[in-house]
Formats: sequence, C-alpha cells, structure tokens
Amino acid sequence: MNDTANHYRAPGWFTRNVFNRAVARLTRMGVSVLGSRVLETRGRQSGQLRRTPVNLLTVDGHEYLVSPRGNGQWVRNVRADGGRLTLVLGRHRQSYLARELTAHDARTTQILRAYLTRWKAEVGVFFDGTGPDSSDAELAAIAPKHPVFELTAA
Repeated sequence: MNDTANHYRAPGWFTRNVFNRAVARLTRMGVSVLGSRVLETRGRQSGQLRRTPVNLLTVDGHEYLVSPRGNGQWVRNVRADGGRLTLVLGRHRQSYLARELTAHDARTTQILRAYLTRWKAEVGVFFDGTGPDSSDAELAAIAPKHPVFELTAA
C-alpha cells in the first residue's frame, strides 16, 4: 500500500479521552455540536458495535461524512461492511448506505471545501495547511488522504 492509503493521524490523549467523549455524550443526549452524530459500525474483525463521533455535512441536499484524520478505524469498518452504518442523535437512529467518492470525483473538492468552511477550527490541523480558501488543485492534492462518503438513507 502507498503512503496515502495508510494515512491516518490518531487522536491525542485529550481528544480521545475528553473531547470525543464529551461530544459523543452530548450527541447521545440529543444535542448536536455543529452537526455531530455518533457513527455506529460493526468492527471488521470483532463484529462488535463501534461508536465514533463524526460531523455530518449537508451540501445541496446530500449528506456526507468526511474523515479528517484519514483512513481510520471507522473508515475501514464502513468499507468492510459494504457501506452500512447508522448515525445517532439522541434517540433518533438513521441507517445509511455510504458510497465512497473517489479523490478524482469533481464533488470531492467541493465537499472538502464545505467541510473545512464549517469545521476548520476543529480539524484544520489534519489538512496539511489547506483550508476553505485553498485552490481546487490544493484540495485535490490532499483529497486521497481524506475519505469522503456520500450517504443514502437505507
């Protein structure tokens, strides 16, 4: 595998043990923090339910998930489970089928730009200095490191 396929930046102690847990708890209580949801997937090896806080992005009426940290565990689990996932906000659960956009899909740079416009303060450090004002070419250059999934309600 090349470096892009292995690209992943693990969360630090504070993010993993404080921030993600606080956002996940609020989201489970029904409070969305800037679009947060709890993503539920089946572990690709254990088969156990895995939960991860994510940011749900809506662009032109379509819903997307972007992995700012790269090819992390939730990304690999979604791929291994044929794109099946559930997003949770409070008591509301919505099942989806996720279709991964390629880095060369024309929408990918648009989605990355919208994602960075909304959450750059939170996740900008993972995007190698690119931001919402970066050129399409700059966003296209980092696209292979940040999987984008278009969601369809199942």
